[in-house]
Amino acid sequence: MTRRKLPLGVQTFAKIRSDEYYYVDKTSLAHLLINEGTHYFLSRPRRFGKSLFLDTLKELFEGNEALFKGLDIHDQWDWSVKYPVLRFSFGSGNYRSAGSLEAELDKQLLHLEQKFNITPQFDHAGGRFTDLLVQLNKQWQLPVVVLVDEYDKPMLDAINTPDLARENRDFLSGFYGTVKDNDALVRFSFFTGVSKFSKVNIFSGLNNLTDITLDKRYSTLCGYTNHDIDTVFESELFGLDREQLQEWYNGYNWLGEGVYNPYDVLKLFDTREFDNYWFETGTPTFLIDLLFQRQVSSIKLDSMLSSSAMLSSFDVNHITHEALLFQSGYLTIHEVKKVGSQTYYRLGYPNKEVYQSLNESLLSQLVQDQSAQVEQGFKLFSLLQANDLAGLKDLFHAFYASIPYNWYSNNNIQQYEGYYASVFYSYFAALGLDITVEDATNHGRIDMTLKFQQRVYIFEFKVVELVPDGSALQQIKDKAYAEKYRELGQQMYLIGVEFSKEDRNIVAFEVEEA
Repeated sequence: MTRRKLPLGVQTFAKIRSDEYYYVDKTSLAHLLINEGTHYFLSRPRRFGKSLFLDTLKELFEGNEALFKGLDIHDQWDWSVKYPVLRFSFGSGNYRSAGSLEAELDKQLLHLEQKFNITPQFDHAGGRFTDLLVQLNKQWQLPVVVLVDEYDKPMLDAINTPDLARENRDFLSGFYGTVKDNDALVRFSFFTGVSKFSKVNIFSGLNNLTDITLDKRYSTLCGYTNHDIDTVFESELFGLDREQLQEWYNGYNWLGEGVYNPYDVLKLFDTREFDNYWFETGTPTFLIDLLFQRQVSSIKLDSMLSSSAMLSSFDVNHITHEALLFQSGYLTIHEVKKVGSQTYYRLGYPNKEVYQSLNESLLSQLVQDQSAQVEQGFKLFSLLQANDLAGLKDLFHAFYASIPYNWYSNNNIQQYEGYYASVFYSYFAALGLDITVEDATNHGRIDMTLKFQQRVYIFEFKVVELVPDGSALQQIKDKAYAEKYRELGQQMYLIGVEFSKEDRNIVAFEVEEA
């Protein structure tokens, strides 16, 4: 196959189609959407191709046939009809100050009024939006298409200033409600963003909006499938480990076929090196702060139970960390369980990139000094290579001792028993090591299992007031945890770690070879 240009950062459908870029054909899904309904909402993480899909819809409704030659939809679309399209995008604005949203929307409305040669009859945004719909319908004798990209950014930008976030939310709620008020004038509407704000608060006027976020028919609307990787990008795979590509960047699941993170895949094909590309484009500071504030153990992140209501529960006044982690792309759906009429989801990391990077960010909140964190991570890996378990104890003892007292008091962490084991786990996870937490056996659950260079390490964690009692190691032996891995024929080490609430450090690190 001929190699093409990689569409890194290209969100313009016309540019991709006319300038020899790779393109993964999503037009059959676009056709299904348009045939099945009128008003849609889609939530996907950042850099997943939402803007490109919206631009594809824009070119389709505007009837630019030449761009669609050879694509699935070409022979199924009536190219003689060209609809007027109103596209709004809030992706590039900064909405952290009062009035910034109104100013940005004024600019976009003015651009559309000039584009369609329409003189506004009103001053306020809702009136101008209505006027565009009415006058375009009259001029074109056709209903209008409305596309809104990054609908939620004005709220997310102001999330640390709740009053402004609510003000932006209420303003946009009225603006978006214009679509419902003028339903007869609208042929099709599509809203997209990262988060799924409560429908009651942001789309109260649009009660006929169909949410396709977890509709399995559209699970591959954004992102690349295994088939896409092996066909469209076949020419880019030479010299790359295909299994490693899947381990690093695949794993996102919206109840249908799983997909790869498209940004990561394109960066890999460009640099030919595996790295945490997507994660590095946006530091989840608010998320990290929230996890510490709510004392959410990093150990629990890879097996977190959530209900469908919790995943949808996102608003300025109430943010569940499950919804934030899922909608932002840091966790994905691993399992679906039906309990009576309720649906529950088991969430976990989508892939190695997120698993490693999120834990690294959690550690950064503690260490503050990044160079010290890098040095400690390097030492940890070296100690494991040497199988130096006494050195491992000393490393973690020094790390816990280095955490300032005021960090504990500011975060009320001394009352949080899961904290000590959580930090221990995150150090290993930040290196991308092969760890299993709450590892099920016939006799109970192992707190943490590490498989490294033909060796198995079984950890049990206990928190004591001050004096160690040997209960951590004893539990591993009493419950015969090692039997699960006996058939591997590898060296096995049983490690009981006890933390003192009073000393805020390791007071026992007992090791036995099994």
